Amino acid sequence: MSGETCFGLLAAALVGLGLYGAIVHGDPLRRLLAFNLVGGGVFLLFGVIARRGATAGFGGDPVPQALVITGIIVAFAATALAVGLIVRLADLRGAPARGGDTPSAGAAGSARG
Repeated sequence: MSGETCFGLLAAALVGLGLYGAIVHGDPLRRLLAFNLVGGGVFLLFGVIARRGATAGFGGDPVPQALVITGIIVAFAATALAVGLIVRLADLRGAPARGGDTPSAGAAGSARG
């Protein structure tokens, strides 16, 4: 099995796992992570497409490489925005933050008092 085939199968597996996670999980943070898995699989697939042209004796196609670099930057910005929106939504709903970041009752009472 060639390297391109292996990476292509890995890209398909990442997209499949991401779609499964986006459909099955109801938590917004898990859906966001699943969406990022789909994006990673698509970026890997574009890399495989660019590499296949280089193995045929041609120079590597720079268009998919430029799309991947741009896509990574856009995905990072969209993920940061989505995390901010998820945190704001949790604050509006009154749900406690994940990871035990809620202050103790004594500290909250002294800060308000």
